[in-house]
Amino acid sequence: MPVVDVDPDELRYLTGHSEKDDDELRSDLFDLGLEFEGWTEDDEFQLEFAPDRLDRLSVEGVARSLRYHYGDDRGVEVPNTNSADWTIEVEDQPDERPYVTGAVVRGLDMDEAALESLIQLQEKLHATMGRKRAKGAIGVHDLTMLKGDSVTDETGNSITYTSADPDEATFVPLDADAEMTPREVMESHETGQTYGDLVADFDRVPAIYDAIGLFSFPPVINGRRTEVSVDSRDLFIEMTGTDQWTIDHMCNIVCYALAARGGQVEQVDVSYADDAPGEYAGKTLERPDFSVRTKTVTHDRIESILGVSLDSREVIDYAERAGLDATETEADDGVAYEVEIPPYRVDVIHPLDIIDDIGRALGFNSLEPTYPDVSTVGGRHERSRLEDAARDALVGLGFEDLLNFHMINEAENFERMGLSVPRTDEQASSAEQSSADRSSGQGPREDGDNREQAGGDAVGQADPVTIQEPYSEDYTILRTWALPSIMMVLENNTHRSYPQDLAEIGLAASLDDSENTGVAEHRTVAAALARTDASYEDAKARLQALADAFDKDLATPPTTHPSFIGGRAAEVVLDGEPVGVIGEIHPKVLVEHDLELPVAAFEFRLDALE
Repeated sequence: MPVVDVDPDELRYLTGHSEKDDDELRSDLFDLGLEFEGWTEDDEFQLEFAPDRLDRLSVEGVARSLRYHYGDDRGVEVPNTNSADWTIEVEDQPDERPYVTGAVVRGLDMDEAALESLIQLQEKLHATMGRKRAKGAIGVHDLTMLKGDSVTDETGNSITYTSADPDEATFVPLDADAEMTPREVMESHETGQTYGDLVADFDRVPAIYDAIGLFSFPPVINGRRTEVSVDSRDLFIEMTGTDQWTIDHMCNIVCYALAARGGQVEQVDVSYADDAPGEYAGKTLERPDFSVRTKTVTHDRIESILGVSLDSREVIDYAERAGLDATETEADDGVAYEVEIPPYRVDVIHPLDIIDDIGRALGFNSLEPTYPDVSTVGGRHERSRLEDAARDALVGLGFEDLLNFHMINEAENFERMGLSVPRTDEQASSAEQSSADRSSGQGPREDGDNREQAGGDAVGQADPVTIQEPYSEDYTILRTWALPSIMMVLENNTHRSYPQDLAEIGLAASLDDSENTGVAEHRTVAAALARTDASYEDAKARLQALADAFDKDLATPPTTHPSFIGGRAAEVVLDGEPVGVIGEIHPKVLVEHDLELPVAAFEFRLDALE
């Protein structure tokens, strides 16, 4: 979830509500869905919010939402724009990054707070909507440092978005004192090393020129000549990317933020060459695009979703308080509303988004819960009650509760825990043929099968459910047991203090032909004690207390398991049924996870506590 640093004093200034103290502001922000996460070193709010409201990535956007919340602003606001004086000529640009947009903002009174907010907004838009600059990248320049070429009608100024030879073009990038080529920037400049991979494979890299020369190397870095400072009053904003819609809406969000600082937005013409790639070849676009979209939502749907009765005037009032404009109209199924959506709202894609805005303006906290008009009343499943009871017992025994991913990979689930990766049918057939060859003297004889050595009936040793098209090599199967997940957490927590007593109750699964789905799922209880004096006896004492809490008879007959030390491992037997394993983790497993102190652990099926 995105986290934005917001100065509460700036909020008071931009909202015009100096009487609001910090507690009142945090409460109002929570009503908007912005959660207070803590304070920064500079006494700023750290606010976490849903990633759909990208217009709130700056203090200006948060202040705008608060002004609507307070009733100071109503309806759709569209900044006035002056006619274009600048043109972006687009020619010979890279096919891999064909689109560009822009705007001019004049008359800004920049101070340190405004500049920091602009930089943060730029970085957050890069990380979210811009997909780490891959889909869209923002360049902000001091307009007074640009020298435009004359456009064809000899009025106004132009710059050119084109491509350049990475080994020939030169400019002085930000945070540098000497001219560098784009190639040198990608190889030796810190920012270039971070983002250079985005264009490293291009034959010719993206470049933006004015009459003086190269001043922007998107999406990597701007030139030092046009660097923005607190003395800047007029800004030129350019954005390049792989999708026109994305960069246009990123531009809208930036323009709205600067307009809130008193800036006057001025249009920029984007003129694509006739042979430009994409659907805008030969066209001239007027940007920023502040056109207002409309969506239709019915009155009945608003009432059914929110569970309240509203008249038309109330719906329109709440829509305006949410920064929308609504007009009553007629539809086939009754009263409906044509709702106008402001240009900075990139998240409204469905009538339900509008209903959500109306509900927030109404105040979700003011809604009274009612039972649905159905013949049954929902309740908690017994398995859920058992899981909560077991979790409470584990926390009471000193364990920290975890929630890990159910997906994992074969190496983490099997190999790093000392287990063998189960073979496929094809591998099994090959092994059988090799065995037959050895019996007939046609091949070398080996000392047994790896799976047998690892313990075919060991906890966790099962045929895994494989993800057919995994999006990452880290998540290729469903885990067959939970202890590997806890070991991964311990591996990532070596920089934290000890003891670390961790537990998890979660899903485990394996292939099972006897199930209708072909997959057997169960909830499993896993726990580990990582401390200098961790021992089998410590783990057994916790397990005994857990069994006693559920009135279960516990027995722990000796066993062997590849993940545990021989002679320091036992079966977990509850009421006469073997359901798990307990012991001290094997040194090889500890070394595999970079752990330098003992770990004692246990795992068993949750349903054994029923």
